[in-house]
Amino acid sequence: MPRLQEIRDNLLARLQEDKNQGLLGEVAAIEVSIAAADQKAEAMQRLAATHTTVHFGMPDFRSSAGRTAPGS
Repeated sequence: MPRLQEIRDNLLARLQEDKNQGLLGEVAAIEVSIAAADQKAEAMQRLAATHTTVHFGMPDFRSSAGRTAPGS
């Protein structure tokens, strides 16, 4: 998530700059982008909190490898 935070920080800097210059259309667009970045960050945090590891075990290929034990 560091990259997403970097993008959000950049958007905040651009937002302040555009507010200072009176670029209201740009301000509105950047605010939408910041909201989208916040939603994405929240979704990633939820996913990380609920993500669990599933252990499927080690497959056993002995029976399908066509080999038999000596003396069989």
